[in-house]
Amino acid sequence: MHGANVDHAGNALSFVSPVDLTHTGELIDAPGDIVTRAVQDAAQAYHATRKLPVADRIGWLAKTADAIDAHAAGLVDLIIRDIGKPRRAATFEVGRAAQFLRATAAQAQTFGGESLPLDVTQAGSGRIGITRRVPYGVVAAITPFNAPINLLIQKVAPALAVGNAVVVKPHPAATRVTLMVAELFVRAGLPAGLFNVVTGDRGPAQALAGAPQVDVVTFTGGTKAGEALIRAAGARKFVAELGSNAANIVLDDADLADAATRIAAAGFEASGQQCVSAQRVIVATKVYDEFLDHFVTAASALRAGDPNDAGTDLGPMVSLAQAERVMAMARDAIARGGRYALEPRQEQCIVSPGILVDVPRSAGLWCDEVFGPLVVVERAGDVDEALRLANDSPFGLQGAVFTRDIARALRFADEFEVGSMWVNEASRFRLDTYPFGGVKQSGFGREGVRYAMEELSQLKFIGIRPVA
Repeated sequence: MHGANVDHAGNALSFVSPVDLTHTGELIDAPGDIVTRAVQDAAQAYHATRKLPVADRIGWLAKTADAIDAHAAGLVDLIIRDIGKPRRAATFEVGRAAQFLRATAAQAQTFGGESLPLDVTQAGSGRIGITRRVPYGVVAAITPFNAPINLLIQKVAPALAVGNAVVVKPHPAATRVTLMVAELFVRAGLPAGLFNVVTGDRGPAQALAGAPQVDVVTFTGGTKAGEALIRAAGARKFVAELGSNAANIVLDDADLADAATRIAAAGFEASGQQCVSAQRVIVATKVYDEFLDHFVTAASALRAGDPNDAGTDLGPMVSLAQAERVMAMARDAIARGGRYALEPRQEQCIVSPGILVDVPRSAGLWCDEVFGPLVVVERAGDVDEALRLANDSPFGLQGAVFTRDIARALRFADEFEVGSMWVNEASRFRLDTYPFGGVKQSGFGREGVRYAMEELSQLKFIGIRPVA
């Protein structure tokens, strides 16, 4: 959890919109007994519905996708108001959520087990072996603010498709979007109790992860928060997409203008508040100056401002505290010897793109997750040094390399320490049809339609010895 646009007052959390810093409402930091009741309700619903046909689950997902399309305008407005995401990006996110639901419904039609050849050993002769995919039971989903409907649906749809019940604890800033989506599921015919929501911040998240009847925890957020939840969850299945510090490498044979444009969008759109936002750009020394000129030009062309304007590329960060945190990281890098190639500017929650060079390895801007619109550009003398710099991070979620040389691209594919890598596409690019997840401190487990369904179900073996 990278911070909320809320203030705590006892058990109440007070919302402040990052768009204009006005008070927009309050929610309750759910006490432990409420969390327990939500989990118990989900467990009862799971047992009551576990034998329903897959066709029913496919129908719920498809009808919810239609409902999201029908209520897209209201969802977009909520995303803009509550987290400050620009209208164009918010509209894309809502459409993507409906698309993900339909893709999950389609995958559910062929999702299953396999037949095993038991007679590969003499002891197995005359016997039949099959596997089935079966649900865990209750899935606890703890979701972030930065993609409040997309990253919610990425967890809920696969969990429901394979037969689980779900209890969601959204980031406070994502609460209103989550509640609206839950209502749309109910309107689509989802039985009561299969999708519950508990509200609040860290306390309810800890209580949910540790609830005895929870069988799986799936979490997207910061590494420190993830570690705390893992301790609370104990010995149960845990799927985690955690922090990142995405490296994008530009080699000397790359299309520099294309790379600069793509990496600028990856680093600064969504105000850098995505786990795969470009943070470190490592450029071959031979083309460093030329690339930097292209990169500053591309970043300067992005529009920062009112998120309601369809032409805005960068809206406000999620809170004033987060904007101030990012500016402090920039000042720290400068104090340590870094220089601005493009100086960021702050106006309330809006931070314009910042590009820094000559940043020492000791600066948080190099070694920590920024989660804001700041990018470091660094030189690399050769491919070996580029790889060393790229891997100089405790994180390893998704990265990118720009090159026309297939041999060098394949070397990065082998040695770049990330869960997924793009060639000639920037680190923020993601499709829902491939396995997405990290290595090192970026987490474990994979998301993506089929891969999330596999993570949120388990294999069960059935052996048969036929008798006359």
